Formats: sequence, C-alpha cells, structure tokens
Amino acid sequence: MDEAGIEVAEVKPGGTGWRVGIRPGHRLVAVEGIRPRDWWEYRFLVSGCRVRLEWGRPEGVTRADLEKAYDDDLGIRFRSPLFDGLRRCANRCRFCFVDQLPPGLRPSLYVKDDDYRLSFAEGNYVTLTNLSPGDIERISRQRLSPLRVSVHATDPEVRRSLMRCPPPGEILPLLRRLASAGIAMHTQVVLCPGYNDGPILDQTLHDLESLYPAVRSVAVVPVGLTRYRGNAGNGNVSNLRPLTGEEAKTLVEWAARHQRRLRARTGRGFLYLADEVFLLAKSPFPPAHQYDGFPQLENGVGEAALLYHQWARWKCFLPRRAPRPGVVGLVTSRAGAQVIQPILEDLGRVWGLEIRLLDIPSSFWGENVSVAGLLTGHDLESGLRGVKARAVAGADVLLVPARAVNGRGEFLDGKTLSEVSRALNARLVTVPATARGLREAALTLGAANKWQNR
Repeated sequence: MDEAGIEVAEVKPGGTGWRVGIRPGHRLVAVEGIRPRDWWEYRFLVSGCRVRLEWGRPEGVTRADLEKAYDDDLGIRFRSPLFDGLRRCANRCRFCFVDQLPPGLRPSLYVKDDDYRLSFAEGNYVTLTNLSPGDIERISRQRLSPLRVSVHATDPEVRRSLMRCPPPGEILPLLRRLASAGIAMHTQVVLCPGYNDGPILDQTLHDLESLYPAVRSVAVVPVGLTRYRGNAGNGNVSNLRPLTGEEAKTLVEWAARHQRRLRARTGRGFLYLADEVFLLAKSPFPPAHQYDGFPQLENGVGEAALLYHQWARWKCFLPRRAPRPGVVGLVTSRAGAQVIQPILEDLGRVWGLEIRLLDIPSSFWGENVSVAGLLTGHDLESGLRGVKARAVAGADVLLVPARAVNGRGEFLDGKTLSEVSRALNARLVTVPATARGLREAALTLGAANKWQNR
C-alpha cells in the first residue's frame, strides 16, 4: 500500500466527496483513523452517517468530520479495488492450470490469485491457505459471504500432497470457524484420479456435509490437463491423468446415490458434478431443477441443463421461415458439439436457415481439454482449414463462443477475432451460450453482435 495514501481516480460531481473538496489525484489517507486495505473495507468504514476522513492534497493533509446519508460512498472511485495489492497463491498444486500454460500468452493469465476478497466480490475460488488471524477476524466481523473455497480433500495429508500448501494446510478447522461465524461457503473438489477419489472423496463429502447449511454446495470437477503439463516444473504433474469414461460413470452413480440421500435430508442436492463428467460418462444431464438455482454455474456445473431449460421455452418462438435466410456455421469444441446438437436440430427445421456444426479439437491445449470457452485462435485457424474449409467458405457467418474471447476480442493465445477472421477469410461473430443468444444470432446471422467482423 502506498504510504502517501490511496490515489483517487474519480469523484462524482455534486457528491459528498466533491462537496468537501476531494478531487481526482488526491490521496485517501484514513477513514475513522484506519487506512482501508481495499474497496470493501472502505465501504464498511464510510457506511455510517458521521465519518472522520483524512485525505492528502498538494497543500497537505486535510481532515474533516462529515455528516452524510447512511451508506453514501462519498462518490469516490479508486484505480483498483485492492489498495494493498493482490493476494497471490502460495501453493504449488500438482494440477495447477497456470503451471500448465505455455509461454507467450497474455501476461494476466500467469497471475495466480488467491485473494479471499475476490472470492467474496467476484466468485473466484480460493484455498484460504494464506489467511492471517486478522483476515479471519475481518471475514467474520464484516460478514464477507459467501466465499468460494477450493477444498479438494479434507484429509490434511492428502490435501497437502495435492496442493503442497504451507503448513498446517488443514481446512476443516478453518471451515468450522467460518461456519460458526455465519459465513456461507460454496466448495469445490478438483478430482485427480488416484489422489482424492474413492474413500478420500467419501470422507470429504461427509465432512463438508456436516457443515451444512454454512457449506451450501460441493462441486466435483475433473482435473484439466494440457499437453504442456510435462514442462510445468511443479513436480509430478505429468503423473496425473484425466478421468476415464468408466470412472465418470461410477462417479455419476455415486453422486446420484448421495444426492437422493442429501435431498431427503436437506431439501437440496448439495453435491453437483461438472457437466464434463456427464459427457465423459455418456450420461444424460440432470434436469434444471436438480441444480437448485445453479450455485456452481460459473464452475461449469449445470450449464447444459440451464441451456436446455431455456431452450424449451425459446424454441416455441422459432419462426417457420428465417427472416434472413442463409448459412450459419457454429464453431465449438468436441464437448460443446455434444451439448449443442439437440438445439441445432430444432434450428434446422426453420426454412431458409442452414446450420453447419463445426466442432474442432483443441490442437493448442491438447486432446484432454475440450471446453468450448478455452478454444484459441490457433484452434480455429488449424481446425477450420483442410476438410472443413468448404463449410467455412460457404457460411455467411461463423458463430464463436463468447467465452473464448475477452472484452477486447482476444483469444487466450493472444490472437484476435479480426486476425482469425482474416486468416480464414470468414466473418466471425461471438455468441453467448444462452438459448436466446443462439436463437437471435442464428436467425439474424449475427447482425446485432458487437464483435462481428465484416
């Protein structure tokens, strides 16, 4: 944290901060005599009707006792919500995806964040291994909830072996303390066959279930392994292996048994499997209502069920004839193609609309990575040439998963939509993985999408 204070980036004209003379470029020194560590602590400190404020100007430090409306944030914005910097991960997990990245990607991808504040504010998963006693006291006092916690195993030795975290590495005592303080938690287990499956997984579920309702959900997600894992340099990552189809079937049956028991006890499924597990097992996805509001949606849990649930309503509004007849190529991964196929069959019944499903392997990450959101520009360029070139050339537009690019239209490998569009000599448009997004993009040939490339 800057000893001179926290730089103010914006001040709302007419707001409380503006009226007392705070301007962009000034530096917040203290609120109620405390230097806030982040935006959320600042909001907590300024929430009352009377606030003592100190801020630095070129002429010196100004102090003022303010009277204001309750919960007025003074109209001040800062350059970063984390005034004391991002908390980095101190673990060396065997399965860490960041350690399996090749060099040369966007710099932000190599940042290993493990910040409980971003777990509370943005839903990031954290290990809680870098918390100080002061952090735990603050989480409890300020009710920073819910948190999303990477548990992986409640057995201390197994967890230490998997995560190679700083001692003591025990998660259960900390979860119990947070639960007693009323902190809600969603948890995840990255399943690594041979490490934390079988009896270890049984014990983990039993321990987390004992903390219900503070622990509100458990997601089991299969480990993701790229073709670069042998060069990761974090020890034994090459010994990990992906979940097999037979293991996935066993896991689906195991989860179904426990969900029936848990639903009878709590009224909720509590335990949820990632969509990838059902694809590996060649098992149907559970219906949407069994995901209990989709508490783990951003973790790849229930996306397919939600999509089908939405589509069941939206397909009723499909026209008999396409308002803009043409050919649409839908680009996705091998796993994404399995999910999207039933929807494309419905779209294919619209007269004048031809849908071409272009499922491509991930030549960039390797065959074990089949998530549509991880498709790269390299994958598109290599996968849509050769035998699929004619399908690309004959399409009016190619729909690409919106999750595959960031807000600047960049894929994970740094290639942009414009660059890939030129390389393929095709018009690329991103489309969200929602029923409405697919329907509108297909029927309008992507005309309304902001990332279209002509």
